[in-house]
Amino acid sequence: MEITAIKCYVTEAADDGPEFHWRDGLQGQGHGTPAGAKCRTSHIKVETDAGYVGYAQYHRDISEIVRDRFRTLVGTDPMMTEKVWHLVWELDRLEEFNMQVLGLVDTACWDIKSQAAGLPLYQLLGGYEHKVPAYASTVTWDTLDEYERMIKLCLDEGFRHFKLHAWGDLKRDAELSRALRRWAGDDADLMFDGSAGWDYVDSLRFGRVLEDLNFLWFEEPMREFDLPSYTELASNLDIPILAAETSDGCHWNAATWIQTRALDMVRTGAAYKGGITGAIKVAHLAESFGMRAQVHGGGHENLHLCAAIPNNDYYEEIVINEPDIRGLKNRTHLRIVDGFIEAPSEPGIIPHPDWEEIEKMASVVV
Repeated sequence: MEITAIKCYVTEAADDGPEFHWRDGLQGQGHGTPAGAKCRTSHIKVETDAGYVGYAQYHRDISEIVRDRFRTLVGTDPMMTEKVWHLVWELDRLEEFNMQVLGLVDTACWDIKSQAAGLPLYQLLGGYEHKVPAYASTVTWDTLDEYERMIKLCLDEGFRHFKLHAWGDLKRDAELSRALRRWAGDDADLMFDGSAGWDYVDSLRFGRVLEDLNFLWFEEPMREFDLPSYTELASNLDIPILAAETSDGCHWNAATWIQTRALDMVRTGAAYKGGITGAIKVAHLAESFGMRAQVHGGGHENLHLCAAIPNNDYYEEIVINEPDIRGLKNRTHLRIVDGFIEAPSEPGIIPHPDWEEIEKMASVVV
């Protein structure tokens, strides 16, 4: 089989998703799109001489990258995902791609591979468990009362495990963490994501709070550039440190984190580890060191990863507002019912769009 074309269709649409924000200093919904401007989405279509079509998408216009770089992959065999993945890394040496761009062609090739094999992706990757427990991962709400209302709504909808994205204020975040333990109960697995907002001293102080509350992990408390500080933090805290989420370099970089004992659990996922191939490399690397590889973020690709590997605990579902939470069990895809999500049984990864409609809508086609 050969790739015969790699196309990019850029569509524009109003950002009509629910508004939300993260801690002070981090943007939320819209990715910084100016008021009144439309958001752009790149739809990547990989065509083959066997009739299979692979799909991936990205929330920016990357048509020039597809035209100038990714099209050099035309003629390669999409079933040879390891080869294609390494060729993209060679292109990265020229471009220094955004990490989320690195894995787009890889994801599309795995989509083709899954279709050709007649198996859902998670089984093709090995297969571990088709039904995965999910945790509710909060956005940052403004008040303690709002957190309480949303957490209790999540409990009513079947969630039993929670991760906080909070304000970045030690005192308020400690109060919120104690409240979450009361609301969720002693048996709930609770996690805290610092969103890289603190230095070593504040991370150490807050980690002590989470230890007292028996949280499962303390995620990304500091920016991921200073590995000696992470090593010191992991050594001085009993709560597991989860890190290497946004660090570049896939499994090569993850190996350095593990070698320096700068973490206790490794982040993996399709978006920041170069697609499916990179995410699996990180997961197996972590497993070989007796470490868990927690899959970051939701979506179809990451659901398949959660169902494929043994050393991940949960599927991450971002919860935004009441309609969003109440609608999770009624979604056509990625339904969460009673705190669990099931991997699809159909071949492929992501539901494909109507390509004729995409061609009509696209403002840029390359």
